[in-house]
Amino acid sequence: MPLVPYGLVRPLLFRMDPEAAHDLTMNALARTQGTRLQRLYAQPQVSDPVTLAGLRFPNRVGLAAGLDKNARCIDGLGAMGFGFVEVGTVTPLAQSGNPKPRMFRLPQAQALINRLGFNNQGLDAFVANVQRSALRRAPAPAMLLGLNIGKNAATPMERATDDYLACLDGVYAHADYVTINISSPNTKNLRALQSDAALDALLGALVERRQELAARHAQGGRSDRHVPLFLKIAPDLDPEQIALIATTLLRHKMDGVIATNTTLAREAVQWLPHFNEAGGLSGAPVREMSNRVISQLRAALGPDFPIIGVGGILSGADAVAKVQAGADVVQVYTGLIYRGPALVREVALALKALPAKA
Repeated sequence: MPLVPYGLVRPLLFRMDPEAAHDLTMNALARTQGTRLQRLYAQPQVSDPVTLAGLRFPNRVGLAAGLDKNARCIDGLGAMGFGFVEVGTVTPLAQSGNPKPRMFRLPQAQALINRLGFNNQGLDAFVANVQRSALRRAPAPAMLLGLNIGKNAATPMERATDDYLACLDGVYAHADYVTINISSPNTKNLRALQSDAALDALLGALVERRQELAARHAQGGRSDRHVPLFLKIAPDLDPEQIALIATTLLRHKMDGVIATNTTLAREAVQWLPHFNEAGGLSGAPVREMSNRVISQLRAALGPDFPIIGVGGILSGADAVAKVQAGADVVQVYTGLIYRGPALVREVALALKALPAKA
């Protein structure tokens, strides 16, 4: 268990502006990872291996993208016991994101609203940070690493594919899997890429580029790398849209789907302070929406298609519900802010206790 209980730290962080608290936390992780101070938040990794999309996940709980946008804290996050960590979203060029304030807590609902807007230091800095990770340089890394890619806000939608291809080129050699983020509500019109024709064109281009990258690696004398591609989708989809996405995933032989991102819906938090702030709502109010999407995806995709479930996990029981809805593994984000590293171990143990699939 961590040397410093998160319950002692959280009141101090929650007195701060949410983004200031986030920056303070990430800077502290960046400075202490790999040092003796890492013991303040480190805990043993629960062993519960599962194979998914050709990858061996050490356990079934991961960190969702968005917390570590610049891949600065891979080692510190890995010390918390995750089986996999996803960092990003990264865009080809650095961008500052949307104007501040752009992050809001709704503690009565165990929720957050953010409209950060893919703020990050750009692809080159992101890849350099990944390469500096001691975990990634280890002969047998203790966890898997997902790299999440997106488009710059200034890139016209008709050229969005160019941004995703540029990011895939940059991260391919360094990722265990790559996530294509088309579901953030905080980049104008980005969710339009979830429509049938746009998604078909984007995935077709990415799958073709992956084949080229795999061949390039083989020609360079490096081991053949088939890097799985996962698509991250929104919870604000109707059954017809979910069915179309499932058909497109199968048509392009994608490796998996991540369900879901944040929601634009506000019914569950009406009249709470900040409820009407623009941006994506995450945390407990998204739980059932995410589970509904997961269940519909599982029915459409069949029993073996990899699904990563995310949205509203604040306890081991919440994670179990995700798996019962159809997810194979899960990710946390807002729950980590409310519960701290202890949530990682609680979720991992709860999933380990589930009966094996028949």
